[in-house]
Amino acid sequence: MIATPRAPAEVGPVVTLHPGDVHCAERGVRLETLLGSCVAIVLTDPRRSLGAMCHVIHAGAPPAGATARQSVYGDVALGTMYRLLSARGIVPALCEAYVYGGGNMFPTMCRDRHVGTANIDWAFAALAQDGIALAGHDVGGTVYRRLGWTVGPDAPQVVACEV
Repeated sequence: MIATPRAPAEVGPVVTLHPGDVHCAERGVRLETLLGSCVAIVLTDPRRSLGAMCHVIHAGAPPAGATARQSVYGDVALGTMYRLLSARGIVPALCEAYVYGGGNMFPTMCRDRHVGTANIDWAFAALAQDGIALAGHDVGGTVYRRLGWTVGPDAPQVVACEV
């Protein structure tokens, strides 16, 4: 059985992010996603009145000539989040960040460095390079994670899901 975080009754709309999605929302909107080796980054202003989430499949920048949806790549997704926040008057460098996911979904096949590790390393490095404070994280391991965050004062909630 998979545990699912439940939103309080007063929560507004729920937005489910799929791989490669980026979304910016105001207080009361719930953002949710399911992660394996992918990572999700949540950015919020210090007042927690606005937040953004992305679901990254690939660390870094897209390869030259990539035709796939560009926001599946970390650099593009993070840049999109920065633009969405800036358009609403939020300075991304003043935001707090949360990072989730990056699991090793095939531990019997990949014992050392795996795609989840690459995604974690990229997320931490990209945020540090941009001077964004890390408020929390839950990364690595061998479990799926169901992530939910209602934009507001509380931290995102993450539930580990065994397969």
